Amino acid sequence: MSCCEEKPGKSMKAALIHLNIGFVVGILFVLLTYLIVSQQTAIGGLNGHACVDGGKSVIGGGGINNGSGAISGGVLARRMAEKGKVVYNTKGYYSETCEVDGDVRINSTALTVSLVPTTSSERREWRIRPYSRKTMPDVKMVTVTQLPDKAAAPACTATYSIPAVIFALGGLTGNFWHDFTDVLVPLFIASRRYAGEVQFLITNMRPWYPVAYKTILQGLSKYDIVDLDDDAHVRCFPHVTVGIHQHRDLSIIPEWSPGGRLAMPDFTRFLREVYALPRAAPASLVREPGRRPRLLLIHRGHSRRFMNEQEILRAAEAAGFEAVAMDLRRDVTVDEQTRAVNSFDALLGVHGAGLTNALFLPPGAVLIQVVPYGKMDVIATLEFGEPAKEMGLRYLDYSVRAEESTLLEMLGPEHPAIKDPDAVHRSGWDKMTEFYLDKQSVRIDIARFAPTLVQAFDYLRQQ
Repeated sequence: MSCCEEKPGKSMKAALIHLNIGFVVGILFVLLTYLIVSQQTAIGGLNGHACVDGGKSVIGGGGINNGSGAISGGVLARRMAEKGKVVYNTKGYYSETCEVDGDVRINSTALTVSLVPTTSSERREWRIRPYSRKTMPDVKMVTVTQLPDKAAAPACTATYSIPAVIFALGGLTGNFWHDFTDVLVPLFIASRRYAGEVQFLITNMRPWYPVAYKTILQGLSKYDIVDLDDDAHVRCFPHVTVGIHQHRDLSIIPEWSPGGRLAMPDFTRFLREVYALPRAAPASLVREPGRRPRLLLIHRGHSRRFMNEQEILRAAEAAGFEAVAMDLRRDVTVDEQTRAVNSFDALLGVHGAGLTNALFLPPGAVLIQVVPYGKMDVIATLEFGEPAKEMGLRYLDYSVRAEESTLLEMLGPEHPAIKDPDAVHRSGWDKMTEFYLDKQSVRIDIARFAPTLVQAFDYLRQQ
């Protein structure tokens, strides 16, 4: 059963049979209106802090601000419990999430999220993968249940007055672009409204992930993460978001963000804050006319390499840049890498996960994406071109011709990958990836590429 397919009781089914069509339509319209309004209320900002386990504090920290306008943890819990609802969100193509509001109890062992009603109610059940790509088969399903009464509720062993977000790793994590697109940007969308007062609960844990992105996770939540795969508690919250929502590739749609109109500049600003990146603007050639802006060429040691890397660096120097090549593969953490990238004014690379480092460039910097041969322009634009513009970067691309691709020499001019890229794309994602991403490197025609470098320099000269 897919997420949030409801399983109404027999009495409800019997009643519906006897309703006339007009009345059913009217009821559904009222229900839809109620859910829309309820969702807007349910995803509003929350405050709260204390967590108790058998009367003892299990999450420490500062006290609650009970001044004007503040809501104490106990009052918040009571208000949230009075609401008692589940709101399902499936905006966009990729994701599905549930916002569970009220007396919410999470059984880690069973991987269930139960909403306890204030009065007797009909049992309903939903199943959801808490990863931003709902089709990933290796991600564990979480069962969300609206219980019929309090008697069916598991007893709390840890009670919180702050909200929680349940999300999964697994899936495509381990690829730098997917780490941000599938998890970190959606997690920012889900949790930024809470200003750190939120508990993260993770399934499909990958132990390296919280280490690699510790700085970001600590910037979003003041509390240690909970690994639900290794947890025996029944944890109780006033509000739980099950799953994280990917709007588009490496993007935020402001109208879809809860608790405010977040956008990609908010995310990149957040990254500069948590990593203490010093530069919020590129070099100004207006104020410093003799200065040479810095260009970083992403060195790749495998597929999609620049076969004439040194020639490209010399061409960049001739265009006015100070040019450097660097391997940007993620190490244990990304902290040092973020600072290195932030020191540059332009980033140049062949389409691939390394271009995700554009997130750390100062706004107004230039991203140059070299698009591999094989009609890859649409994919390149969606994954990096449009997101770069949303981040506030200047964006340029350069599409490789067949004679600049190592595929021509490897396969010959009559091979379908050279002669008919459309046919390769029709063969499916695996074939497209095999030829145009995994087997291809590029030898740039410097004379043809030089105007792109000049245009990048001109963008910076206008700052």
